[in-house]
Amino acid sequence: MNLQANYEQIPLKEYAERAYLDYSMYVVLERALPFIGDGLKPVQRRIVYAMSELGLASSAKPKKSARTIGDVIGKFHPHGDSACYEAMVLMAQPFSYRYPLVDGQGNFGSPDDPKSFAAMRYTESKLNPIAEVLLGELGQGTVEWNANFDGTLEEPAYLPARLPHVLLNGSMGIAVGMATDIPPHNLREVAAACIHLLDEPEAGIAELMTHIRAPDYPTKAEIITPRKELTALYETGSGSVRTRAIFHVEDGNVVVTALPYQVSPSKVLEQIAAQMRAKKLPMLEDLRDESDHENLIRLVLVPRSSRIDTEAMMRHLFATTDLEKSYRVNLNMIGLNGRPQVKNLRQILTEWLRFRTDAVTRRLQHRLEKVEKRLHLLDGLRIAFLNLDEVIRIVRTEDEPKTVLMDRFRLSDVQADYILETRLRQLARLEEMKINAETDKLEEERARINVLLKSPAKLRGLIKQELTADAEKFGDARQAPLVEREAAQALDESALVTSEPVTIVLSAKGWARAAKGHDVDAEGLSYREGDQCLAFARGRTNLPAIFIDSTGRSYSTPAHTLPSARGNGEPLTGRFSPPAGAEFQVIATGDNDTRLVLASDFGYGFVTQVGALGGRNKAGKQSISLPSGARVLPPAYVGDPARDRIVVATNDGHLLMFSVAELPELDKGKGNKLIDIPKARLSSGDERVAGITVVSEGSGEVTLFAGQRKLILKWADLVEYGGNRASRGGVLPRGFRRVDRLETTG
Repeated sequence: MNLQANYEQIPLKEYAERAYLDYSMYVVLERALPFIGDGLKPVQRRIVYAMSELGLASSAKPKKSARTIGDVIGKFHPHGDSACYEAMVLMAQPFSYRYPLVDGQGNFGSPDDPKSFAAMRYTESKLNPIAEVLLGELGQGTVEWNANFDGTLEEPAYLPARLPHVLLNGSMGIAVGMATDIPPHNLREVAAACIHLLDEPEAGIAELMTHIRAPDYPTKAEIITPRKELTALYETGSGSVRTRAIFHVEDGNVVVTALPYQVSPSKVLEQIAAQMRAKKLPMLEDLRDESDHENLIRLVLVPRSSRIDTEAMMRHLFATTDLEKSYRVNLNMIGLNGRPQVKNLRQILTEWLRFRTDAVTRRLQHRLEKVEKRLHLLDGLRIAFLNLDEVIRIVRTEDEPKTVLMDRFRLSDVQADYILETRLRQLARLEEMKINAETDKLEEERARINVLLKSPAKLRGLIKQELTADAEKFGDARQAPLVEREAAQALDESALVTSEPVTIVLSAKGWARAAKGHDVDAEGLSYREGDQCLAFARGRTNLPAIFIDSTGRSYSTPAHTLPSARGNGEPLTGRFSPPAGAEFQVIATGDNDTRLVLASDFGYGFVTQVGALGGRNKAGKQSISLPSGARVLPPAYVGDPARDRIVVATNDGHLLMFSVAELPELDKGKGNKLIDIPKARLSSGDERVAGITVVSEGSGEVTLFAGQRKLILKWADLVEYGGNRASRGGVLPRGFRRVDRLETTG
């Protein structure tokens, strides 16, 4: 048996392209993007319309939300009930919508958790008064009507909005290949801009922005975006808006009273608490959430002391938490031509005014048709009243009274039907004065409507009048204040760490750790088997720790991040990436302006700053150039370069003191010669610099160590070894000609 094929054969590639394009267009037009006319997505429009059909006006008694959602998905929107209910909840949340369309009774979520709303079987809802702006003219011939999904009912293609709702409550959505992020705006500002554009059709965006200065989120948080950026946003239709929480100081505590749009108080507290646990907020002692029904947002931050700079602390929190937040703006919407487009402010208002003008024109024409139809019927009634006896006779005696009436009194078909459908007792009560009064009133209305329809200027005047009335009835003052501020910057990590004394210890095998305090016996700490103390430096937790390896490269890490001295520390090769075969030899610490003398045991060195040795690069930076076989010496710290003296000792018993000012200050390099060591002795390894130190003029004291012996040289003793840089210096007493190291002790 042959069956006729009722399908089309097409290549898979073509089918996939067509199916994906159809799906994309459906998502764009029927789900994700709002229509410029009423500012609603299809699901929102259907919810509002279904609620109006259920009689859920603002003056009515609310009904269960499940009833509304059942009507929506059963009659107009055959999709998931949970998604549909969530869309309705969003329109009822005053912290989500600038002008909520739905009046929800029950648990409709909270700013702390917008999705904590109760199930739809527990909540009730009705429309808010402002929904009248969308629905008030629905039955007045203002919109097109489409069949619903199964063709059994009709639904409006859009709602006849009397205000540009697309800007009032904004919209967010993700489509295929595009998205929309329209922020909410103030009703009075938007209405004023529309009126200005009606008066000045050529007005530019700068003029419109005298009315619409910025978005107006349903929160009292500040909008800190500069005017220049806001202008660019409205000129291009895309950009960003930055908002910042509002706080004040109360009894020494910082009290946050307003958060940015859709920011959860609990999330902010969690972000701050996480920094406190990580010891990145030493200036903050405690935080509390004191929000209640009277104070919807009240977050209390307790500083550690009254000396804390609260402004600096809050700037850091603005930069590192959601207390300051930036919102993307993308004014993408479906235009009157049915196509999605990113529009600037002038395009949006101009196109919406075209939509509104068309709606008002259709409303007037619809009313004009009703008026003319009623006048036509009244003309027939007047004739019937004036000839009442004849009309009664015709109705009683004629077989086809309608035809006879039409012929006898030259009535139209509609007039004849109307007279015949009128009850006799009503005809008996008719009075010519009432008919004439109604006729005069309707003729006056017809004349007024014709004037409006024929005069664009008068039509604009009517639109302006209605905009002004709606702005007065539903508008309110701006909630989000405009304050131009620079974006907050986080404090430097060192400023967030408590300044406490610490001893940084480096072992011979390159393991580092930090012990609290300066009275630490570094050599007496426990070490891994086969390891021992190589170097240590006394610093503070909020300063960097600098490690220099055998190739002269320096590496920096925050001192407070080093592991505790209770353990063996951690290998520095886990933090840094030194060259193959390099060994860590020296530690330095201090703030960026701290000066120190960096030298090699070959007798060359220079003055540099700790800041020049820093940097977070794991590979470090080349700081001191070391000749082959040379070793970097522990640095000597400089207080006053003009008065300090540097003391250099060789392991062959030569000592030299000269002014630090004779050394150049460099960021990197080999440096200049400190003390003269014969080349032959240097190349053979017989003589090297044992150490360097810096003493203060007139009060310095140096201790030399030679095996088990030590020699203390006071200032008067050191003067005998004074000389010029790069000279040979003096010879130490017998028994101290094999110096191991030296250090300043006074």
